[in-house]
Amino acid sequence: MTRPTLLFTKLLFALAVCAIVPVFGASNCERLTELKLRNTTITMAQTVAAGAFNSPLPPPKGKQPPSFRNVPAFCRVGATLTPVGDSEIKIEVWLPESGWNGNLQSVGNGAWAGTVSYPAMATALTAGYATASTDTGHTGGNPATFVPGHPEKVIDFSYRAVHEMTLAAKAIINARYGSNPKYSYWNGCSTGGRQALVEAQRYAADYDGIVAGAAAIDTTHLQGAQVWSAQVVHKDEASYIPPAKYAVLHAAVLEACDELDGVKDGVLENPTKCHFDPQKLLCKDADAPSCLTATQVEAARQLYAGPRDSRGKSLFPGLERGSETGWATLSGTKPMALADETYKFLVFKDANWNYLNFNAERDIATGDKMAGALMNAIDPNLKPLFSRGGKVLMYHGWADPGIAPHNSINYYNSVIETLGKSAVSNSIRLFMVPGMGHCQGGDGTSTFNMMDAVSAWVEQRKAPDRIEASRVRGGKTDRTRPLCPYPQVAVYKGSGSTDESANFSCKVQ
Repeated sequence: MTRPTLLFTKLLFALAVCAIVPVFGASNCERLTELKLRNTTITMAQTVAAGAFNSPLPPPKGKQPPSFRNVPAFCRVGATLTPVGDSEIKIEVWLPESGWNGNLQSVGNGAWAGTVSYPAMATALTAGYATASTDTGHTGGNPATFVPGHPEKVIDFSYRAVHEMTLAAKAIINARYGSNPKYSYWNGCSTGGRQALVEAQRYAADYDGIVAGAAAIDTTHLQGAQVWSAQVVHKDEASYIPPAKYAVLHAAVLEACDELDGVKDGVLENPTKCHFDPQKLLCKDADAPSCLTATQVEAARQLYAGPRDSRGKSLFPGLERGSETGWATLSGTKPMALADETYKFLVFKDANWNYLNFNAERDIATGDKMAGALMNAIDPNLKPLFSRGGKVLMYHGWADPGIAPHNSINYYNSVIETLGKSAVSNSIRLFMVPGMGHCQGGDGTSTFNMMDAVSAWVEQRKAPDRIEASRVRGGKTDRTRPLCPYPQVAVYKGSGSTDESANFSCKVQ
Protein backbone atom coordinates (compact mmCIF):
# COMPACT_ATOMS: atom_id res chain seq x y z
CA MET A 1 0.00 0.00 0.00
CA THR A 2 1.44 3.40 -0.96
CA ARG A 3 1.81 6.17 1.57
CA PRO A 4 -1.04 8.28 0.07
CA THR A 5 -3.30 5.23 0.13
CA LEU A 6 -2.34 4.59 3.75
CA LEU A 7 -3.18 8.15 4.76
CA PHE A 8 -6.49 8.03 2.86
CA THR A 9 -7.38 4.76 4.60
CA LYS A 10 -6.60 6.33 7.98
CA LEU A 11 -8.81 9.31 7.11
CA LEU A 12 -11.73 7.09 6.19
CA PHE A 13 -11.31 5.14 9.43
CA ALA A 14 -11.17 8.35 11.45
CA LEU A 15 -14.34 9.62 9.81
CA ALA A 16 -16.09 6.32 10.47
CA VAL A 17 -15.12 6.40 14.15
CA CYS A 18 -16.15 10.04 14.52
CA ALA A 19 -19.53 9.16 13.12
CA ILE A 20 -20.27 6.80 15.99
CA VAL A 21 -18.17 8.17 18.87
CA PRO A 22 -19.27 11.43 20.52
CA VAL A 23 -16.61 14.11 20.89
CA PHE A 24 -16.56 15.41 24.46
CA GLY A 25 -13.89 18.06 23.94
CA ALA A 26 -10.68 19.00 25.69
CA SER A 27 -12.44 20.69 28.63
CA ASN A 28 -14.66 17.75 29.49
CA CYS A 29 -12.42 14.96 30.74
CA GLU A 30 -14.94 13.78 33.31
CA ARG A 31 -17.66 13.37 30.67
CA LEU A 32 -15.71 10.50 29.13
CA THR A 33 -17.47 8.27 31.65
CA GLU A 34 -20.49 8.65 29.34
CA LEU A 35 -18.61 7.11 26.41
CA LYS A 36 -20.20 3.93 25.12
CA LEU A 37 -17.84 1.43 23.47
CA ARG A 38 -18.49 -2.20 22.66
CA ASN A 39 -17.58 -4.60 25.50
CA THR A 40 -16.15 -1.66 27.44
CA THR A 41 -17.00 -0.04 30.75
CA ILE A 42 -15.39 3.34 31.46
CA THR A 43 -14.62 3.15 35.16
CA MET A 44 -12.81 6.45 35.65
CA ALA A 45 -12.30 9.80 33.92
CA GLN A 46 -10.60 12.47 35.98
CA THR A 47 -8.33 15.44 35.46
CA VAL A 48 -4.96 15.12 37.19
CA ALA A 49 -3.05 18.32 37.87
CA ALA A 50 0.59 18.68 36.85
CA GLY A 51 2.86 16.76 39.21
CA ALA A 52 -0.08 15.43 41.24
CA PHE A 53 -0.19 11.81 40.04
CA ASN A 54 0.47 9.14 42.65
CA SER A 55 0.70 5.54 41.51
CA PRO A 56 -1.87 3.20 43.09
CA LEU A 57 0.87 0.55 43.19
CA PRO A 58 3.27 0.31 46.15
CA PRO A 59 6.15 2.65 45.25
CA PRO A 60 9.70 1.24 45.08
CA LYS A 61 11.68 2.00 48.24
CA GLY A 62 8.59 3.69 49.68
CA LYS A 63 8.83 6.76 47.43
CA GLN A 64 7.05 7.72 44.25
CA PRO A 65 9.45 7.76 41.27
CA PRO A 66 10.79 11.25 40.47
CA SER A 67 9.37 10.92 36.94
CA PHE A 68 5.84 11.30 38.34
CA ARG A 69 6.68 14.76 39.68
CA ASN A 70 7.38 15.94 36.12
CA VAL A 71 4.15 14.66 34.61
CA PRO A 72 2.07 17.47 33.07
CA ALA A 73 -1.67 17.82 33.63
CA PHE A 74 -3.65 15.06 31.95
CA CYS A 75 -7.01 13.37 31.66
CA ARG A 76 -6.79 9.93 33.26
CA VAL A 77 -9.23 7.39 31.87
CA GLY A 78 -9.68 3.87 33.22
CA ALA A 79 -11.71 1.13 31.55
CA THR A 80 -12.50 -2.57 31.82
CA LEU A 81 -12.74 -4.55 28.59
CA THR A 82 -14.72 -7.78 28.35
CA PRO A 83 -14.38 -9.06 24.77
CA VAL A 84 -15.31 -12.65 25.78
CA GLY A 85 -16.52 -14.48 28.84
CA ASP A 86 -13.94 -14.62 31.66
CA SER A 87 -12.11 -11.61 30.21
CA GLU A 88 -11.57 -8.65 32.52
CA ILE A 89 -8.92 -6.51 30.88
CA LYS A 90 -8.14 -3.32 32.76
CA ILE A 91 -6.60 -0.45 30.85
CA GLU A 92 -5.66 3.16 31.42
CA VAL A 93 -5.43 5.88 28.79
CA TRP A 94 -3.75 9.18 29.64
CA LEU A 95 -4.52 12.23 27.53
CA PRO A 96 -2.47 15.44 27.78
CA GLU A 97 -4.48 18.48 28.81
CA SER A 98 -2.27 20.57 26.53
CA GLY A 99 0.66 20.09 24.20
CA TRP A 100 -0.51 16.77 22.72
CA ASN A 101 1.80 15.84 19.85
CA GLY A 102 -1.10 14.16 18.04
CA ASN A 103 0.22 10.62 18.52
CA LEU A 104 -0.38 7.53 20.68
CA GLN A 105 2.39 5.66 22.47
CA SER A 106 1.24 2.42 24.08
CA VAL A 107 3.67 0.87 26.55
CA GLY A 108 4.39 -2.74 27.38
CA ASN A 109 4.64 -4.86 30.52
CA GLY A 110 7.18 -7.09 32.22
CA ALA A 111 7.05 -10.75 33.27
CA TRP A 112 3.42 -11.90 33.79
CA ALA A 113 2.19 -8.28 33.66
CA GLY A 114 -0.79 -7.99 36.04
CA THR A 115 -0.45 -4.23 36.48
CA VAL A 116 -0.65 -1.11 34.37
CA SER A 117 2.85 0.21 33.53
CA TYR A 118 2.58 3.61 35.21
CA PRO A 119 6.26 4.71 35.04
CA ALA A 120 6.41 4.05 31.28
CA MET A 121 3.12 5.91 30.81
CA ALA A 122 4.53 8.87 32.71
CA THR A 123 7.56 8.98 30.41
CA ALA A 124 5.39 8.82 27.29
CA LEU A 125 3.00 11.51 28.55
CA THR A 126 5.85 13.83 29.48
CA ALA A 127 7.12 13.51 25.90
CA GLY A 128 3.76 14.76 24.60
CA TYR A 129 2.05 11.49 23.70
CA ALA A 130 -1.36 10.19 24.62
CA THR A 131 -0.48 6.87 26.19
CA ALA A 132 -2.10 3.55 27.08
CA SER A 133 -1.27 0.47 29.13
CA THR A 134 -3.05 -2.68 30.29
CA ASP A 135 -2.76 -5.27 33.05
CA THR A 136 -3.33 -7.86 30.23
CA GLY A 137 -6.44 -9.26 31.90
CA HIS A 138 -5.40 -10.30 35.39
CA THR A 139 -4.28 -8.68 38.62
CA GLY A 140 -0.90 -9.33 40.21
CA GLY A 141 2.24 -10.41 38.41
CA ASN A 142 3.43 -13.51 40.28
CA PRO A 143 2.76 -16.29 40.79
CA ALA A 144 0.73 -17.17 37.69
CA THR A 145 -2.39 -18.10 39.63
CA PHE A 146 -4.58 -16.75 36.83
CA VAL A 147 -3.49 -19.54 34.44
CA PRO A 148 -5.14 -22.74 35.78
CA GLY A 149 -8.74 -23.04 34.64
CA HIS A 150 -8.76 -19.74 32.75
CA PRO A 151 -7.90 -20.35 29.09
CA GLU A 152 -9.43 -17.04 28.02
CA LYS A 153 -7.23 -15.13 30.46
CA VAL A 154 -4.21 -16.91 29.01
CA ILE A 155 -5.27 -15.74 25.55
CA ASP A 156 -5.72 -12.22 26.92
CA PHE A 157 -2.20 -12.26 28.34
CA SER A 158 -0.73 -13.82 25.20
CA TYR A 159 -2.10 -11.41 22.61
CA ARG A 160 -5.73 -10.30 22.89
CA ALA A 161 -5.45 -7.73 25.69
CA VAL A 162 -2.93 -5.49 23.94
CA HIS A 163 -5.01 -5.42 20.76
CA GLU A 164 -8.28 -4.71 22.56
CA MET A 165 -6.54 -1.99 24.57
CA THR A 166 -5.29 -0.42 21.34
CA LEU A 167 -8.76 -0.25 19.80
CA ALA A 168 -10.25 1.21 22.97
CA ALA A 169 -7.42 3.73 23.38
CA LYS A 170 -7.89 5.06 19.86
CA ALA A 171 -11.64 5.43 20.39
CA ILE A 172 -11.09 7.29 23.67
CA ILE A 173 -8.55 9.59 22.00
CA ASN A 174 -11.06 10.25 19.23
CA ALA A 175 -13.78 11.11 21.74
CA ARG A 176 -11.48 13.47 23.60
CA TYR A 177 -9.78 15.28 20.74
CA GLY A 178 -12.13 14.74 17.80
CA SER A 179 -9.57 12.79 15.79
CA ASN A 180 -7.63 9.57 15.86
CA PRO A 181 -3.90 9.74 16.54
CA LYS A 182 -1.87 10.74 13.48
CA TYR A 183 0.60 7.97 14.26
CA SER A 184 0.48 5.14 16.76
CA TYR A 185 3.54 3.61 18.42
CA TRP A 186 4.26 0.63 20.65
CA ASN A 187 7.18 0.76 23.08
CA GLY A 188 8.10 -2.23 25.24
CA CYS A 189 10.93 -4.41 26.51
CA SER A 190 11.04 -8.06 27.67
CA THR A 191 7.37 -9.12 27.88
CA GLY A 192 6.72 -5.70 26.36
CA GLY A 193 9.07 -6.63 23.52
CA ARG A 194 7.11 -9.81 22.94
CA GLN A 195 3.89 -7.77 22.95
CA ALA A 196 5.50 -5.46 20.38
CA LEU A 197 6.14 -8.31 17.96
CA VAL A 198 2.73 -9.86 18.71
CA GLU A 199 1.23 -6.60 17.45
CA ALA A 200 3.52 -6.58 14.41
CA GLN A 201 2.63 -10.17 13.51
CA ARG A 202 -1.06 -10.43 14.41
CA TYR A 203 -2.43 -6.89 14.13
CA ALA A 204 -0.52 -5.06 11.41
CA ALA A 205 -2.97 -2.14 11.33
CA ASP A 206 -2.62 -1.25 15.03
CA TYR A 207 0.72 0.57 15.02
CA ASP A 208 2.87 2.55 12.61
CA GLY A 209 6.10 2.24 14.58
CA ILE A 210 7.09 -0.54 16.98
CA VAL A 211 9.97 -0.61 19.47
CA ALA A 212 10.75 -4.16 20.65
CA GLY A 213 13.45 -4.45 23.29
CA ALA A 214 14.87 -7.80 24.47
CA ALA A 215 11.74 -9.45 23.13
CA ALA A 216 10.65 -12.52 25.13
CA ILE A 217 9.64 -14.37 21.97
CA ASP A 218 10.01 -18.06 21.16
CA THR A 219 8.62 -18.21 24.67
CA THR A 220 8.44 -21.96 25.22
CA HIS A 221 12.07 -22.29 24.12
CA LEU A 222 13.15 -19.18 26.05
CA GLN A 223 11.54 -20.24 29.29
CA GLY A 224 12.56 -23.83 28.72
CA ALA A 225 16.14 -22.60 28.46
CA GLN A 226 15.67 -20.57 31.64
CA VAL A 227 14.45 -23.67 33.51
CA TRP A 228 17.31 -25.67 32.01
CA SER A 229 19.86 -23.07 33.20
CA ALA A 230 18.73 -23.53 36.80
CA GLN A 231 18.87 -27.28 36.37
CA VAL A 232 22.45 -27.08 35.04
CA VAL A 233 23.73 -25.67 38.32
CA HIS A 234 21.44 -27.63 40.67
CA LYS A 235 21.00 -31.14 39.34
CA ASP A 236 24.44 -31.78 40.82
CA GLU A 237 24.96 -29.19 43.55
CA ALA A 238 28.72 -29.39 43.01
CA SER A 239 28.02 -27.56 39.74
CA TYR A 240 26.57 -24.51 41.50
CA ILE A 241 28.66 -21.39 40.87
CA PRO A 242 28.56 -19.13 43.95
CA PRO A 243 27.72 -15.49 43.14
CA ALA A 244 31.12 -14.40 44.49
CA LYS A 245 32.71 -16.19 41.53
CA TYR A 246 30.69 -14.30 38.90
CA ALA A 247 33.07 -11.35 39.17
CA VAL A 248 36.06 -13.66 38.87
CA LEU A 249 34.66 -15.21 35.72
CA HIS A 250 33.71 -11.83 34.28
CA ALA A 251 37.19 -10.40 34.94
CA ALA A 252 38.76 -13.35 33.14
CA VAL A 253 36.50 -12.81 30.14
CA LEU A 254 37.48 -9.14 29.95
CA GLU A 255 41.17 -9.96 30.29
CA ALA A 256 40.89 -12.34 27.36
CA CYS A 257 38.60 -10.34 25.08
CA ASP A 258 38.21 -6.69 26.07
CA GLU A 259 40.71 -5.40 23.50
CA LEU A 260 39.45 -7.49 20.58
CA ASP A 261 37.45 -4.46 19.42
CA GLY A 262 40.50 -2.20 19.59
CA VAL A 263 39.43 -0.41 22.78
CA LYS A 264 40.08 -1.41 26.37
CA ASP A 265 36.97 -0.13 28.11
CA GLY A 266 35.51 -2.95 30.20
CA VAL A 267 32.89 -3.79 27.55
CA LEU A 268 32.75 -6.34 24.73
CA GLU A 269 31.55 -4.58 21.58
CA ASN A 270 30.78 -7.92 19.93
CA PRO A 271 30.84 -10.89 22.33
CA THR A 272 30.57 -13.40 19.47
CA LYS A 273 34.25 -12.67 18.73
CA CYS A 274 35.18 -13.80 22.24
CA HIS A 275 35.94 -17.50 22.66
CA PHE A 276 37.06 -17.49 26.28
CA ASP A 277 37.07 -20.99 27.79
CA PRO A 278 36.29 -21.15 31.53
CA GLN A 279 38.76 -24.04 31.68
CA LYS A 280 41.37 -21.30 32.15
CA LEU A 281 39.99 -20.75 35.65
CA LEU A 282 40.19 -24.42 36.67
CA CYS A 283 41.40 -24.79 40.24
CA LYS A 284 44.84 -26.38 40.32
CA ASP A 285 44.27 -27.93 43.74
CA ALA A 286 41.31 -27.49 46.08
CA ASP A 287 38.34 -25.21 45.47
CA ALA A 288 39.13 -21.53 46.09
CA PRO A 289 37.36 -18.16 45.63
CA SER A 290 39.55 -17.26 42.64
CA CYS A 291 38.99 -20.40 40.53
CA LEU A 292 36.34 -22.82 39.29
CA THR A 293 36.09 -26.50 40.10
CA ALA A 294 35.84 -28.97 37.21
CA THR A 295 32.06 -29.24 37.59
CA GLN A 296 31.73 -25.45 37.76
CA VAL A 297 33.80 -25.11 34.59
CA GLU A 298 31.44 -27.52 32.83
CA ALA A 299 28.39 -25.62 34.14
CA ALA A 300 29.78 -22.34 32.81
CA ARG A 301 30.44 -23.93 29.42
CA GLN A 302 26.86 -25.17 29.25
CA LEU A 303 25.43 -21.76 30.16
CA TYR A 304 27.43 -20.19 27.33
CA ALA A 305 26.28 -22.90 24.90
CA GLY A 306 22.57 -23.11 25.79
CA PRO A 307 20.42 -26.25 25.68
CA ARG A 308 20.76 -28.65 22.75
CA ASP A 309 18.92 -31.69 21.55
CA SER A 310 20.35 -35.21 21.25
CA ARG A 311 21.75 -34.37 17.80
CA GLY A 312 23.54 -31.27 19.06
CA LYS A 313 21.08 -28.79 17.54
CA SER A 314 20.51 -25.63 19.55
CA LEU A 315 17.13 -25.41 21.25
CA PHE A 316 17.83 -21.85 22.39
CA PRO A 317 20.93 -19.62 22.39
CA GLY A 318 23.22 -19.53 25.38
CA LEU A 319 24.24 -16.49 27.42
CA GLU A 320 26.99 -14.34 25.96
CA ARG A 321 30.44 -13.84 27.38
CA GLY A 322 30.32 -10.59 29.29
CA SER A 323 27.02 -11.33 31.03
CA GLU A 324 28.50 -13.20 34.02
CA THR A 325 27.82 -10.63 36.74
CA GLY A 326 24.09 -11.16 36.19
CA TRP A 327 24.05 -14.95 36.21
CA ALA A 328 22.05 -15.10 39.43
CA THR A 329 19.02 -14.23 37.24
CA LEU A 330 18.88 -17.77 35.82
CA SER A 331 21.46 -19.70 37.81
CA GLY A 332 20.90 -18.52 41.34
CA THR A 333 19.51 -20.43 44.29
CA LYS A 334 16.22 -21.28 42.53
CA PRO A 335 14.73 -21.16 39.03
CA MET A 336 13.46 -17.92 37.57
CA ALA A 337 9.85 -17.79 38.75
CA LEU A 338 8.35 -16.85 35.37
CA ALA A 339 10.03 -19.80 33.63
CA ASP A 340 9.19 -22.31 36.35
CA GLU A 341 5.55 -21.19 36.42
CA THR A 342 5.21 -21.30 32.63
CA TYR A 343 6.08 -24.98 32.60
CA LYS A 344 4.33 -25.74 35.87
CA PHE A 345 0.98 -24.08 35.13
CA LEU A 346 0.78 -23.56 31.39
CA VAL A 347 2.61 -26.55 29.89
CA PHE A 348 2.20 -29.40 32.38
CA LYS A 349 -0.71 -28.01 34.42
CA ASP A 350 0.81 -29.52 37.53
CA ALA A 351 1.55 -27.34 40.56
CA ASN A 352 3.87 -30.06 41.88
CA TRP A 353 6.02 -30.26 38.76
CA ASN A 354 9.73 -30.21 39.65
CA TYR A 355 12.21 -28.42 37.40
CA LEU A 356 14.93 -30.92 38.33
CA ASN A 357 13.08 -33.47 36.19
CA PHE A 358 13.19 -31.20 33.14
CA ASN A 359 14.37 -32.77 29.89
CA ALA A 360 15.09 -29.96 27.46
CA GLU A 361 14.53 -31.83 24.21
CA ARG A 362 11.37 -33.61 25.33
CA ASP A 363 9.79 -30.90 27.45
CA ILE A 364 10.40 -27.93 25.15
CA ALA A 365 8.69 -29.96 22.42
CA THR A 366 5.78 -30.45 24.83
CA GLY A 367 5.81 -26.72 25.52
CA ASP A 368 5.56 -26.00 21.80
CA LYS A 369 2.58 -28.32 21.53
CA MET A 370 0.75 -27.01 24.59
CA ALA A 371 1.49 -23.28 24.44
CA GLY A 372 3.57 -22.44 21.39
CA ALA A 373 0.72 -21.19 19.21
CA LEU A 374 -0.38 -18.81 21.98
CA MET A 375 2.91 -17.49 23.24
CA ASN A 376 5.80 -17.77 20.81
CA ALA A 377 5.35 -14.75 18.49
CA ILE A 378 8.00 -15.91 16.01
CA ASP A 379 6.17 -15.51 12.70
CA PRO A 380 8.73 -13.82 10.41
CA ASN A 381 6.19 -12.67 7.83
CA LEU A 382 5.84 -8.97 8.62
CA LYS A 383 4.83 -8.06 5.06
CA PRO A 384 1.34 -6.83 6.09
CA LEU A 385 2.94 -4.30 8.45
CA PHE A 386 5.75 -3.30 6.11
CA SER A 387 3.46 -2.92 3.12
CA ARG A 388 1.56 -0.17 4.91
CA GLY A 389 4.76 1.66 5.84
CA GLY A 390 5.14 0.25 9.36
CA LYS A 391 8.58 0.14 11.01
CA VAL A 392 10.05 -2.23 13.61
CA LEU A 393 13.02 -1.14 15.69
CA MET A 394 14.48 -3.94 17.81
CA TYR A 395 17.19 -3.67 20.45
CA HIS A 396 18.88 -6.06 22.88
CA GLY A 397 21.69 -5.81 25.44
CA TRP A 398 24.66 -8.04 24.64
CA ALA A 399 25.14 -8.67 28.39
CA ASP A 400 21.50 -9.64 29.02
CA PRO A 401 21.61 -12.42 31.67
CA GLY A 402 17.91 -13.27 31.38
CA ILE A 403 17.08 -13.50 27.67
CA ALA A 404 19.96 -14.66 25.49
CA PRO A 405 20.73 -11.83 23.03
CA HIS A 406 20.95 -14.13 20.03
CA ASN A 407 17.20 -14.70 20.38
CA SER A 408 16.67 -11.25 18.87
CA ILE A 409 19.31 -11.83 16.20
CA ASN A 410 17.66 -15.11 15.23
CA TYR A 411 14.28 -13.46 14.77
CA TYR A 412 15.71 -10.52 12.85
CA ASN A 413 17.53 -12.90 10.51
CA SER A 414 14.37 -14.96 10.04
CA VAL A 415 12.50 -11.88 8.81
CA ILE A 416 15.27 -11.16 6.29
CA GLU A 417 15.36 -14.78 5.15
CA THR A 418 11.59 -14.81 4.69
CA LEU A 419 11.06 -11.47 2.95
CA GLY A 420 14.48 -10.71 1.50
CA LYS A 421 17.05 -8.18 2.67
CA SER A 422 16.24 -5.60 -0.01
CA ALA A 423 12.54 -5.79 0.81
CA VAL A 424 12.98 -5.09 4.53
CA SER A 425 16.11 -2.95 4.75
CA ASN A 426 13.98 0.13 5.32
CA SER A 427 11.40 -1.58 7.53
CA ILE A 428 13.19 -3.40 10.36
CA ARG A 429 16.47 -2.75 12.14
CA LEU A 430 18.14 -4.33 15.15
CA PHE A 431 20.49 -2.52 17.52
CA MET A 432 22.64 -4.61 19.85
CA VAL A 433 23.81 -2.70 22.94
CA PRO A 434 27.30 -3.64 24.16
CA GLY A 435 27.53 -4.19 27.91
CA MET A 436 23.82 -3.62 28.60
CA GLY A 437 21.91 -6.06 30.80
CA HIS A 438 18.22 -6.88 30.59
CA CYS A 439 16.51 -3.82 29.07
CA GLN A 440 18.78 -1.45 30.99
CA GLY A 441 21.85 -1.14 33.19
CA GLY A 442 25.24 -2.78 32.93
CA ASP A 443 28.66 -1.40 32.05
CA GLY A 444 27.75 -0.17 28.58
CA THR A 445 25.97 2.88 27.20
CA SER A 446 22.45 1.85 28.17
CA THR A 447 20.72 5.25 28.05
CA PHE A 448 19.18 6.03 24.65
CA ASN A 449 15.91 7.12 23.03
CA MET A 450 14.46 4.50 20.72
CA MET A 451 11.14 6.35 20.48
CA ASP A 452 12.75 9.41 18.91
CA ALA A 453 14.50 7.13 16.43
CA VAL A 454 11.39 5.21 15.40
CA SER A 455 9.19 8.31 15.18
CA ALA A 456 11.71 10.04 12.90
CA TRP A 457 11.77 6.87 10.81
CA VAL A 458 7.98 6.74 10.51
CA GLU A 459 7.19 10.44 10.20
CA GLN A 460 10.25 11.83 8.42
CA ARG A 461 11.48 8.66 6.69
CA LYS A 462 14.86 9.03 8.40
CA ALA A 463 16.05 5.46 8.88
CA PRO A 464 18.26 5.13 11.98
CA ASP A 465 21.85 4.60 10.77
CA ARG A 466 23.15 5.08 14.32
CA ILE A 467 21.53 5.89 17.64
CA GLU A 468 23.42 7.94 20.18
CA ALA A 469 23.72 6.34 23.60
CA SER A 470 25.32 7.30 26.90
CA ARG A 471 26.44 5.73 30.14
CA VAL A 472 25.19 7.53 33.22
CA ARG A 473 26.80 6.93 36.58
CA GLY A 474 25.99 8.85 39.73
CA GLY A 475 23.71 11.10 37.73
CA LYS A 476 26.51 12.11 35.34
CA THR A 477 27.26 11.00 31.79
CA ASP A 478 30.78 9.57 31.63
CA ARG A 479 30.68 7.92 28.19
CA THR A 480 28.86 8.26 24.87
CA ARG A 481 28.85 5.77 22.00
CA PRO A 482 26.87 5.12 18.86
CA LEU A 483 24.60 2.09 18.73
CA CYS A 484 24.88 0.57 15.28
CA PRO A 485 22.35 -1.35 13.17
CA TYR A 486 23.19 -5.04 13.23
CA PRO A 487 25.50 -6.47 11.93
CA GLN A 488 27.49 -3.23 12.14
CA VAL A 489 29.46 -2.41 15.27
CA ALA A 490 31.00 0.78 16.65
CA VAL A 491 34.62 1.02 15.48
CA TYR A 492 37.13 3.41 17.03
CA LYS A 493 38.55 5.84 14.47
CA GLY A 494 41.96 5.76 16.12
CA SER A 495 42.16 9.19 17.70
CA GLY A 496 40.36 11.16 20.38
CA SER A 497 38.74 9.99 23.59
CA THR A 498 37.25 6.51 23.56
CA ASP A 499 34.49 7.88 25.78
CA GLU A 500 33.17 10.18 23.04
CA SER A 501 30.74 8.94 20.41
CA ALA A 502 32.11 11.22 17.69
CA ASN A 503 35.28 9.16 17.62
CA PHE A 504 33.45 6.01 16.49
CA SER A 505 31.88 4.97 13.21
CA CYS A 506 29.51 2.13 12.40
CA LYS A 507 31.01 -0.64 10.27
CA VAL A 508 30.66 -4.34 9.57
CA GLN A 509 33.66 -6.26 10.91
